[in-house]
Amino acid sequence: MLRNSGIAFKLGVFILTGVTLIFLSVFAVNYLFSRKLILKNLGQNAENLTLNIVNRIDAALSPIQKIPETAAIWIENTDYTRMELLDVLEKSVKNNPDVYGSTIAFEPFGFDPSSRYFAPYFFRQREDVRSTYIGGKDYHYFYYDWYVIPKELGRSEWSEPYFDEGAGNILMATYSTPFFRKESDLRVFAGVITMDISLEWLQKIVGDIRVLETGYGFVISKNGTFVTHPVDRNIMNETLFSLNEESSHPHMREIGKNMIQGKTGFTRCKDPASQVDGYLYYAPVSSNGWSLGVFFPAEEALADIYQLNRIVIFLAASGIVILGIVIVSIAGSITRPLHDLTGVAQTVASGNLETVLPPATSGDEVGRLRDAFSQMQISLKHYIQYLTETTAAKERIESELKIAHDIQMGILPKSFPGPPNCPQFSIYASLIPAKEVGGDLYDFFFLDEDHFCFAVGDVSGKGVPASLFMAITRTLIKTKFNTDVDPASVMTSVNQDLSMDNPSMMFVTIFVGILNIRTGHLRYCNAGHNPPYLIAAENDLRPLQSEKGIALGVLEGFEYQYSEMTVSSGQTLFLYTDGVTEAIDTKENQFGEIRLKACLSQSIQLTTQNIINVVLDRVQEHAVEMPQFDDITVMAIRFFGTSCLFSDQQSPNQ
Repeated sequence: MLRNSGIAFKLGVFILTGVTLIFLSVFAVNYLFSRKLILKNLGQNAENLTLNIVNRIDAALSPIQKIPETAAIWIENTDYTRMELLDVLEKSVKNNPDVYGSTIAFEPFGFDPSSRYFAPYFFRQREDVRSTYIGGKDYHYFYYDWYVIPKELGRSEWSEPYFDEGAGNILMATYSTPFFRKESDLRVFAGVITMDISLEWLQKIVGDIRVLETGYGFVISKNGTFVTHPVDRNIMNETLFSLNEESSHPHMREIGKNMIQGKTGFTRCKDPASQVDGYLYYAPVSSNGWSLGVFFPAEEALADIYQLNRIVIFLAASGIVILGIVIVSIAGSITRPLHDLTGVAQTVASGNLETVLPPATSGDEVGRLRDAFSQMQISLKHYIQYLTETTAAKERIESELKIAHDIQMGILPKSFPGPPNCPQFSIYASLIPAKEVGGDLYDFFFLDEDHFCFAVGDVSGKGVPASLFMAITRTLIKTKFNTDVDPASVMTSVNQDLSMDNPSMMFVTIFVGILNIRTGHLRYCNAGHNPPYLIAAENDLRPLQSEKGIALGVLEGFEYQYSEMTVSSGQTLFLYTDGVTEAIDTKENQFGEIRLKACLSQSIQLTTQNIINVVLDRVQEHAVEMPQFDDITVMAIRFFGTSCLFSDQQSPNQ
């Protein structure tokens, strides 16, 4: 779609896309940096707020812890009376407004051997301080955590928050300090002194935490129980872990472990109660091992940056729209002349070179393009005229080359002697030029009734010059042969003629032979040509050995030597030019001598014509679609050795 669209549209799309990508990159970097900065400041503020509340709680709890610890020392080192104990308890509550109640609880029968329970309890009720005794069949205080834990641990300890039904009947937490009596240099546990604090003041301190709009604080005990929480039903009824089980949020379980282990942290999480995404800062209360957490929703924490992002996106979108309008306007002013030129170009392309171009309106690139179109229009007229003349000349040359091809193919022998008219031997040959005309040659003719002359040659180069040189060579060879001459003398004479006047330095490699068709005696001369193959029998394939000679037309005065042999009945001579072995495939691998020998070995039982056809087929299969770059000539002669009568009318080979 974009490929076929106009320049104005493409220009708008590319520029707006680039601007949009740049904006998105800047927006993303700005958002991430701003978000990181806001969260950093938010974490610092949350830390300051949390630690401030923790310090306030510690400041309230630390003095309370001193009271029972001091009283325990007094009890262990003083002979006290009942009234003195009661007076100490009353003053401890009355003089410490943060204390809700206090008791000195003795071991069973520890204070009065006649009484199992002795635990006077002073507590606040409105503006007064009142007293009562706890312990009895309905309240066995020495089984409760605030009594048992310090007894077993032997040290002061804060209890888990609880609802005291036996004394104050309120939600409270107790700080218990054990005291001892001496028995024979041993310290024996005698009871505990407690200070109870109401959780109302703690809830007020934590409840006053305000973080953004809906952020809140909460306190959990050492076991994870909610001591304070905005949702009342969670207080003393849920733990951080039980709410986590309901929400299936594994990260909160890890946070809960960190809080009850007294660690400090700032992390992203979901509100255990509402499942709102947000951030939590938590820190331990060192006095009693509880932990304070401050949660604030992420949406509220990042509300400012979200608002800023909406404004930036609106401004960017507006800017992109305005920029798009400007781009389309500017691009239109540029592309309108181009559109007109496009219409003219299409008209010119259809063949109408007389079309009038639109007038130039500026000297910019569009104006220069208009001038270029004008020059192109003039050049096209001249080029078409020249092309017309050149095409006509080329057609004449092609016609002449076609005639030359027909003439060249016409002078080659087309009638191949063989049985039944000539039972002594059989011959077949083929020439395939690489161009319209070629430089290869083959020829054969009878010198008399018994002597048969044949030749295969390859002129250097291709095309018309090679074909002319081939015609001259063929004519010289045919005119110089007679019954009494040997092939070496003919080659020496032809070489002399070709070398004397050869300004183009062309040459021809050729193999010439004279076969006595009655005896099989063969005289032959090789002028630098590929040696033929003698196919004697199956698995008996060898090149024909001969005296070495150079190509014709190379060296004036060179004396050629001939060789001779007797061809046995059934043996075949295979002659070829290098266009066969040098044919290449798509990977530029040559057909080569090895493939040629394998092909000939498999064709020994075939007729001469079929041998030629098989070789040409194998070369074509090897080359596949590669163009033929050299002329190909092949000839096969098989000697049978039977008698025949010479006849001018030779039958074609079967």
